Amino acid sequence: MAGSVNKVILVGRLGRDPEMRFTPGGMPVCNMVIATSTYTGEGEGKEEVTEWHRVVAFGKLAEICGQYLSKGRLVYVEGRLQTRRWEDRNGNVRYTTEIIINNMQILDSKKEEPVPPPEPKEEFEDIKVEEVKEEEDEIPF
Repeated sequence: MAGSVNKVILVGRLGRDPEMRFTPGGMPVCNMVIATSTYTGEGEGKEEVTEWHRVVAFGKLAEICGQYLSKGRLVYVEGRLQTRRWEDRNGNVRYTTEIIINNMQILDSKKEEPVPPPEPKEEFEDIKVEEVKEEEDEIPF
């Protein structure tokens, strides 16, 4: 389709530690949840509204995300939207929209104490999270 663009850029904080997995072929996959905030209203009536985004990285980028990111870290990510369809255990058709990233930059210092994002809503509470240990090595990029 000529003239179409599928590009997403986010700056936000991780809502939980990244979850590392591997495909049956051995490719690393890193699943993350990133919170972004905006303000609605004006003056004293301003209210913060938080959006939650499912983010996925593959390959070497997934390994880097799993090694250096943790809950509360401020990150910049670029990627594209992708919607997947599947059937749940009860045979119901389900959909999810994710951001498949191809670029990530850490925006805060590892030495700074990360500011935790707001607690995730119920829709993200059922995701299993495996503990990811940070290493003291320097970031390779």
